[in-house]
Amino acid sequence: MTDLSNKYDITAHGTGLNAAGESLTADDKFHDECGVCGYYSPDKSFDCAPLLYYGLYALQHRGQESAGITVSKDGHSKTHKDVGLVADVFSHGELKELPGNVGIGHVRYSTSGEGGRTNAQPLSVKTQNSDLSLAHNGNLVNDQVLREILEYNGIVFQTTIDTEVMVNFIARNLRFGIVPAIQKLVEIIKGAYALVMTIDGKLIGVRDPYGLRPICLGKRGDDYILASESCAIDAMGGTLIRDLEPGEIVIIDENGIKSYGQKNWVKQKICIFEQIYFARPDTVMDGVSIYECRHKAGQILAKENPIDADVVIGVPDSGIPAAIGYAEASGIPYGIGLIKNKYSGRTFIQPTQELREQAIRLKLNPLRKVIEGKRVIVIDDSIVRGNTSKRLVEILREGGAKEVHFLVSSPPIKHTCHFGIDTPSRKYLIGAQHSVDEINEILGSDSLGYLSIDGLMESVGMKDGCCLACFDGNYPMEVPRLDEEEAEN
Repeated sequence: MTDLSNKYDITAHGTGLNAAGESLTADDKFHDECGVCGYYSPDKSFDCAPLLYYGLYALQHRGQESAGITVSKDGHSKTHKDVGLVADVFSHGELKELPGNVGIGHVRYSTSGEGGRTNAQPLSVKTQNSDLSLAHNGNLVNDQVLREILEYNGIVFQTTIDTEVMVNFIARNLRFGIVPAIQKLVEIIKGAYALVMTIDGKLIGVRDPYGLRPICLGKRGDDYILASESCAIDAMGGTLIRDLEPGEIVIIDENGIKSYGQKNWVKQKICIFEQIYFARPDTVMDGVSIYECRHKAGQILAKENPIDADVVIGVPDSGIPAAIGYAEASGIPYGIGLIKNKYSGRTFIQPTQELREQAIRLKLNPLRKVIEGKRVIVIDDSIVRGNTSKRLVEILREGGAKEVHFLVSSPPIKHTCHFGIDTPSRKYLIGAQHSVDEINEILGSDSLGYLSIDGLMESVGMKDGCCLACFDGNYPMEVPRLDEEEAEN
């Protein structure tokens, strides 16, 4: 049998540089690019910045590169933003310098444009009669074309992100009214997005026509909240009302909340990876409990992949609900077999191969008492490149596991996302390049099993309405910038 673990050089695909000389992240996971939240109080003496801080803190898992808050008082805006985590960016009394009853916040993981303070959000522009501020979660697929049009018409850009394209398009059309300006933007842009804005003392939320990116509405007394996830509404002391519908625009001011539709109707395609990995387990998204979704995926995984074993463990954190579900459905005891270092962060770009190989051991350590001498089922939410999964198998064997059976609570990832999820080219997706048996050999596990697409859809309670492009390649819209690997495959 061919030794695929050597043929497929996973060690070169870890942190640092891969075999092609490209920089890769250490944790071998997809990354969402942003989290957004917004707050409106009819009490003009109320300062919302501290609550926005709590909301961003709850959304920190969606982006750790930069953070920012913009507040508006009497139609005039003020912003503080910088690179770093929320607690670091707002660690020296900056919140006291942000008075205002209306505001928006943003945490970023960059997929469009470079990093750094310049590209941190929210972005603000001053028009002849208004202050406009915008924060964006998602990714446009036609932003370069739109940028060129604006530049041809004399617009000078200060950033390299697609958010500035949207800010400028809205600002140019505000003379027609706020709602027509936003509707015109939505007619032109293509991609996935959830937007929060402040204009003239109003708080505005927008969800893309497919509903790819999440945004929900909450209430705190007489105040209103917008956020990427309901866990942020909880953190701000509010109560979830509902998710914005795909294509919906909501405008909140002293008259309450008004909802508007968009002109281009399409079929709903919610990003399935919100349920699989991105969202916090305590979030309720589009009427679905994220925890229950992952728990049920584990139960279905047990039916589809029955294994005779002694203990079931989950990869912290998103693999744990599925592991508990698998254990309950199979009757095999659940155990905590991996301990996560919660302070490891994203710090593993190391200069030597030895230190790169050590990185996963700093993040996850086996609990020998649980796994030693046992047949272990380990469950993770996904496998992207495979480098982390291979290391996990090695760590469990070194911890004394007699057998290691690797199960995944999602189907094999075979295609790149073009709608705001940070994914590698297809040639680096192990599921696109190898069969399940080959991947099992590469990982060095005793067996490998994935959840089926039908099983996944059953776990989220939908027969349709989700974007599954990373699994089946059926993108909800035309993608004009496919890389060479996508085009060839």
